[in-house]
Order: sequence, then structure tokens, then C-alpha cells
Amino acid sequence: MPLSTGPSNGPSNGSSSDAARNSALKQAVFLHTGWRSAGTWVWSRLRELDSVTAFYEPLSNVLADLSLADVSASRPTLTSGHPPLDAPYFDEYRPFLREGARGVDGYRRAFSLDRFAGIPDAEFPALQAYLGNLCERTSEQGSVPVFKFCRSSGRLPWLKQAFPQAMHVGVLRNPASQFASGWLLSRQWSNPFFVAAPFRVLGLNQADPLVRQAIEICGVSLPPAAPTSDDAYAMACEQYARTAEGNNAYRAFVALWILCALRMAGGVDLLIDMDRLGTSRDYAASLRAGFETQSGLSPDFGSARDLVEETRRGAARMSGIDGRAMRAVHSAALKFLKAQGSVDAAFVEVIREKMVLANELTDAWR
Repeated sequence: MPLSTGPSNGPSNGSSSDAARNSALKQAVFLHTGWRSAGTWVWSRLRELDSVTAFYEPLSNVLADLSLADVSASRPTLTSGHPPLDAPYFDEYRPFLREGARGVDGYRRAFSLDRFAGIPDAEFPALQAYLGNLCERTSEQGSVPVFKFCRSSGRLPWLKQAFPQAMHVGVLRNPASQFASGWLLSRQWSNPFFVAAPFRVLGLNQADPLVRQAIEICGVSLPPAAPTSDDAYAMACEQYARTAEGNNAYRAFVALWILCALRMAGGVDLLIDMDRLGTSRDYAASLRAGFETQSGLSPDFGSARDLVEETRRGAARMSGIDGRAMRAVHSAALKFLKAQGSVDAAFVEVIREKMVLANELTDAWR
């Protein structure tokens, strides 16, 4: 589905060279992130730009029941760790909601579960039409649509093919830091969602050979409940997560993390390394330049926090997990990635560095 041409982000003197550059720019931005990856912070940097309309979690099941009256209350909580926002999370969906009704136009609950199959499923045409409508109506208003996903990495190749005029950006954080963020929320605030999510996605995709291989190579034990329906299995996973053995929860997380990394390997126009971003102003500047070159947008990433150091400081709170035993899981996941054959050496090296860092961070967990 083609996207209509959006505006340029800078001045133009009307020259043919400016026109050629503007026509070559990507017309939307798809941020492919994971839960607790700091993707919301990246999205917030783009949302600050006047030329952008930034949609938060367009695949979230929350959108199925969202009403105009609910939008104002969709703000960060004290425990979310998200940056302060000038507008509610779902503010950009107001034009796609109807007075007295619930649900964003075109959204289906089935969109909320990521899929990893090599070819699009039966729901994908509807998903393509839904995102295409958000893109086109936003572009008609003279704005660049930006989407922040947490449930898209498995379908990244499908989306890349369906939306070739969008800039596809991967947000990658080392698995130890990313998992720790969700694990501590579960332990401190009794919020099992981020521990349950990998079990749910893996369990509902376990018939796929690639997913099954990742489950086996990482040694994941899935909830005993049979996935009779998506909703029933989601509830079973939340219950399972409340008492899940820590080592198994981490193995499930790494299995999903490496599957998402594999999809990013062949499908992104730009990769954002959150571990580097918090420690290098030069890297932040290079990312800004990457956005400018491909999309004409110029987000400022200079205020990124050092998330690796935050993980180190929180190591004493990571109880219930034998961190040193996780070295074998990191090694297995890396071997799984290498075995796929289609991943280029530079990306494999990025993932190897993530696993070395994860070894260091989990060594302090007990």
C-alpha cells in the first residue's frame, strides 16, 4: 500500500535538487522496539518535532476498547519509567475515534499478537489497511506519521515489504538490562505483564519451526496450559508469571529477544543501540544524522540516560536468578542467530557484543 508524499522538514529554495531529495525521503517512521527497551523514550524524541504525528503502540490491545473519554487518562504512571509527556499516550488517535463508541477505526484485537512466520497471515491485509489509513490521513494533514511498536518485530519483514516508503528503525537493548527492567516491576509492584509477555508470544507461536527451535535451544519451559484461545492463554501466562522460576523467565525472554533480533537483522534501515546511546554523544549525533538523511526529521537524542549503569546499580535487587547460569543461554541464542545463515557479519558482531555485556551484567545476579 503506497504512502502519500509527506512534507519536507526543512527549507527549500525550489531547486530541482531539493525536490529530488524531498521525493527520496522516507514518508513515515516505524519504530520496532521491545517491552522495556526504552523505545518509548526514543518515540518521545520524535514526538517533540512539530512536523510529526507520533502514534503510540498502534498494535496494543488497549486500542480495541479505547474511547475519546479514555484518552486524557492515558499518561505515564510513577512506576512506568517513561519520560514525562506533554500529551497523553494515545492523543494522536483522537481523529480515529468516534463519539460514544469504543475502538480505533480499523483496529482488530488479533493485531496485538506478534507473528514470526515467513509469509503474512490471514489478518495481515486488515493490518496493512489499518496502518495505511493512519499513514495516509496523517500525511494529508501535512504531518509525518511515526509509529512506536512493541509487537511488530516478528512481522517486520511483512511490514517492510508492505510499507517500503517508510523508514524502519530497530531499537535494541542488551537482554539483561531489558529483562531486569520488567522483572523488577513484577517483583516490586506485582505487575507480571512483562514477565508473562515472552511466554505468551512464544506459546502462541510455538507451531512455527523457527520459534520452536528458539524455545528448545534456550531451554524454555512454557506454561502447561494449552493455548485454546489467545485471551485464555494470555491469562494463563499471567498466572504462570506470578510464580515463574526466575531462570526460566529469563530463558523465555532471551528466546523472544533473539527471534526479534533476527527479524531486525534483515529488515531495518537504521539500528538504535540503546546501550551505546547513553554513553556517547557522538553516537547520538550520528543517529540524528541518520534520521535526517533518510526521513528529513532531526530528533535530539542527546539526553539519553546510561541504562547499562542503571542495570549495574540495580543488580542487588535481581534476586531469584542464577546469573552465572545464564551464560549458557546467551551462548545458545548467539549460536541460533549464526545458524540462520542470512545474517551479515556486522549484525552478528553487534549481537555478540550484547551477549558479552549480558554475561557481565547477569554475573552479579543471585
